[in-house]
Amino acid sequence: MTIALSQFDEVRLDHVSRDFGALNALRDINLTIRRREFIALLGPSGCGKSTTLNCIAGLLPVTGGAIWLDKSRVDTLRPEERGFGMVFQNYALFPHLNVRQNIGFGLKMRGTPKAEMERKVDEALRLVRLQGQENKLPGQLSGGQQQRVAIARAIVIEPPLVLMDEPLSNLDAKLRLEMRAEIRRIHNELGATTIYVTHDQDEALSLADRIVVLRDGVIRQVGTPKELYEAPAHLDVADFMGFRNKLKGRVLSHENGRAVIDVEGAKVSGIAREKLAVGAPAFAAIRPDDLVAGEPGPNALAVTVDTIEYRGREFVGTARSAGGLDFVFRSHLAVEPGAAIHLRAGDERILVFAEPA
Repeated sequence: MTIALSQFDEVRLDHVSRDFGALNALRDINLTIRRREFIALLGPSGCGKSTTLNCIAGLLPVTGGAIWLDKSRVDTLRPEERGFGMVFQNYALFPHLNVRQNIGFGLKMRGTPKAEMERKVDEALRLVRLQGQENKLPGQLSGGQQQRVAIARAIVIEPPLVLMDEPLSNLDAKLRLEMRAEIRRIHNELGATTIYVTHDQDEALSLADRIVVLRDGVIRQVGTPKELYEAPAHLDVADFMGFRNKLKGRVLSHENGRAVIDVEGAKVSGIAREKLAVGAPAFAAIRPDDLVAGEPGPNALAVTVDTIEYRGREFVGTARSAGGLDFVFRSHLAVEPGAAIHLRAGDERILVFAEPA
């Protein structure tokens, strides 16, 4: 293979902060990224994920802490001196340059000999599967093809680190799925180290080796997709990982890792994810997939169906309890709006968290 990415052992963010005046966009970020890892920075808008990426890239200076590539401090270097590859949300292709010229731009700026540049551009075209498109302008390409050009331009300079800032957000649903698989394939084939910003939990779960969840400029949890999906450490992380039903109640008991809370007079039991005090407010978090419509019984709450949508293999509904709690649930059976039903989930499918401070 012509393209051989620069190798290193780790990238380390050491107590990194970034302020915009009085706004603390990043606060004391500590994170180590190992060689060949695929890391997803996940969180809602304004959580600090793109700011983190831009600090690593050098597009924003840090206002505290340091960024290290092995034993070399890089946050004091200009972006071009760091040598990282960047894929932007809007692709940032040169509209007057064709595909080959766009891909080879970074090599040309480095003074790469023409024959070597041609070999590397050919290899990048093969890697992103754009052979035959070399002479087209960006405006003649589809969104997915433009994204491939942006990826090829980022990797052809053989960077130690590839940075991607929500690269699929401008594509339709079908293309997002296709490009998601392509990005992971390219990462694996190159043996790359990738940091990928997204607000889409499905993207993070399918692509990443580890996920970093941020909120308000702070890392809330770092773990494998399985760890974050099955065992979120905080209510806000659970919410972002798909636990859309958050039922407020009061703790009745907490022992042996299990908790029972009172939710509108019903006893709801589940796995305690935090330290809980009897009598204190708490939340039961449940995924829509785990709520089943059925008869009264353990963990069952009486609700009235508000809406129901047909989604092909299943129905997705919303409902509300007499006390005003909102629910999202899935069902293989059609239920009518206005129907009175009971929704329940098994103990092992319910996580219980303390009320956020």
